[in-house]
Amino acid sequence: MPSFPPPGGVTVCEINRDLVVADSLSEDRAKEAYGDVLGMVFSPIPFQPDDLLTKNEAPAPDDAEPESVPRASLVSTVAESLKQMLFPSCDPKLLEEFDTQKVSWNPHKHCLAFVSGKDQVTVHDFEDSDSKESCILTSEHQKEVKAIEWRPNSGKMIAVGCKGGICLWSASYPGNVPSVKSGVTSSSFGAFPRGVTGQWILVDVLRGSSTELVSALCWKPDGRYLASASCNGQSFTIWDVSQGLGPPIRRGLSSISLVRWSPSGDYFLTAKFDGTFHLWETNTWTSEPWSSSNGYVTGANWDPEGRVALLSFSNSTTLGSVHFSSKPPSLDAHLLPVELPEISSLIVSRGIEKLAWDASGERLAVSFKDGNETYHGLLAVYDVRRSPLVSVSLVGFIRGPGEGVKPLAFAFHNKFKQGPLLSVCWSSGWCCTYPLILRSH
Repeated sequence: MPSFPPPGGVTVCEINRDLVVADSLSEDRAKEAYGDVLGMVFSPIPFQPDDLLTKNEAPAPDDAEPESVPRASLVSTVAESLKQMLFPSCDPKLLEEFDTQKVSWNPHKHCLAFVSGKDQVTVHDFEDSDSKESCILTSEHQKEVKAIEWRPNSGKMIAVGCKGGICLWSASYPGNVPSVKSGVTSSSFGAFPRGVTGQWILVDVLRGSSTELVSALCWKPDGRYLASASCNGQSFTIWDVSQGLGPPIRRGLSSISLVRWSPSGDYFLTAKFDGTFHLWETNTWTSEPWSSSNGYVTGANWDPEGRVALLSFSNSTTLGSVHFSSKPPSLDAHLLPVELPEISSLIVSRGIEKLAWDASGERLAVSFKDGNETYHGLLAVYDVRRSPLVSVSLVGFIRGPGEGVKPLAFAFHNKFKQGPLLSVCWSSGWCCTYPLILRSH
């Protein structure tokens, strides 16, 4: 039977398909459940969730006087209107339904970064036993943050997608001070917690159009290139970060919702708000378009070998798995269904909201739309099998701290050696980390 957390309870971890529950957030309960096994405890991190929730703008009064438009600006106004027709702005509520990567783990340390406010990122180092404080990254260049990701090969740089471009932050220590590109304000930094020598410095800003909102980021696995896309842009961009250069790859791809590089770097996936997605081979940047009758792609992840991509769709409780039938650079592939029967029958949900697949391929986390009162706001955890095709079985549900809460964003640690490690930002203002301990580890 799948594990179900009782109302009022708080999930602590998984132990071999059993999800452990406590009465409240408690480090003592976490130490008792998994502290001896892992040798550490992942304490919950507080943040202010209000800025992450979409707010409706007040309608303008009907009797407001019309604003006169100077003749000189008429041409630019018409041009902007035409651009909005061709490349419409993203609806903030619609953007909330996509996995815009608001949580990211350092690939080399037990260090977590997540979007903790409209314009800020929180970085927390669990290996620093002397301090429980986090570091906050803010800058005048960093507004309306939508996506973050650690650079894979260094573990010392974070890319932050925001309005008008990408902010690149680097850790600075005595004897290892990063160089700052000209034009970047030197006062943009995040102080390390007390007792820790060092700080975070904003070293570069990869600038796009001032009106574009960078809502999707993905590093190539070797860390050289960074892919970005804007929900209201005309293309996606591959940046050579060391050079600060990013030739856009257009191909008529506007309003892109997410980008995902395969673990091998041979393939690249892009999805759009109109329900189509493209699979690219990165040798010649040739692509194959796909479409779905089940709505737009809300989330996507690759398996460890980069031969299977798992996708969720806005109007379906069934996942799709794209299986490549030949080696790269071949784009021959098949799209097969992966059923999640509990989501429709037990939970009575209208569709999948977000998903995360851990790097070992063993655990899948899924959030869903609506759901009945019993399951509303829970996060489903599945055991995954990949031989020969992807199949899943429900392990149970994770309940966050607080009443009426829901998961805002979540992600796995891709390099945690002791099993899947899932971090979830909850609407109650806590970022909680859940070790999913399996016998195989």
